[in-house]
Amino acid sequence: MRAGHTSATVVVSGMGKLWLAILALATAVWAANVRLYLKDGSYQLAREYQVQSDRVRYYSVERSDWEEIPLALVDLKRTQAEAAEREEQFEKDAKDLADEAKAEHEFEHERRRIPQDPGVYWLEGDTAKVLPAGQSSVRTNKGRAVLAKLAPIPMVSGKATLELDGAHSPNVFTNPEQEFYIQLSETERFGMFKLLPGKGGVRIVENLTIMPITKEVVEQPVIVETFQKELDSSGLYKIWPREPLAPGEYAVVEYTDGKLNVQTWDFAIKAK
Repeated sequence: MRAGHTSATVVVSGMGKLWLAILALATAVWAANVRLYLKDGSYQLAREYQVQSDRVRYYSVERSDWEEIPLALVDLKRTQAEAAEREEQFEKDAKDLADEAKAEHEFEHERRRIPQDPGVYWLEGDTAKVLPAGQSSVRTNKGRAVLAKLAPIPMVSGKATLELDGAHSPNVFTNPEQEFYIQLSETERFGMFKLLPGKGGVRIVENLTIMPITKEVVEQPVIVETFQKELDSSGLYKIWPREPLAPGEYAVVEYTDGKLNVQTWDFAIKAK
């Protein structure tokens, strides 16, 4: 049982390219025609029109031919105003389309840079760097035992702590909004914890309470609120803090609810 979990997950849809194509087609068709308004309130749908002396010559979309109509019957002011609005909207849609295409390209570029091997990574320029995994151990009143993934250690009732050796992580960052990428080894939860100082030069990943009889483990980490974005259906995610991190010790973690089954990738934030 884990106390509290806060994150916001952003899922990137694989329909992005199809949506872009549909929008581009719809935008092109929409922008191609003009409503040539008449003073009686009706209009002719025209591909284009030309004002020639006292007449308006236009290409009728309905009849696929050029036609003419007296200028006195045409509400030219309304026609021009709507055409200007449509042009403005077309330019906005074109910009949105370009921005979406750019974001799609950047997303694909970002995804390809991260290795497929399970673990945690960060980017230095275009190069993916590995964040080393830490070795966790559980300290009870009976002593310490190394925590092996998928091999829970025997627990006795009472209080315990999940710890990492060393008072400080060797993995130091100065960006308080540092972004990480995690390739999950299996379908599990993940997040970011704030590590607390412990006795004997260790960092506490979370406090534990082992319930009597059932031996249920209640885990009490200090959870950092994060954003999480799925980059690939294989289990690749991007994770970063919602708010800038204060200087201190932290870890990206992968875990299973209800089990003392935690992988940690520790790091420190230091002021520039």
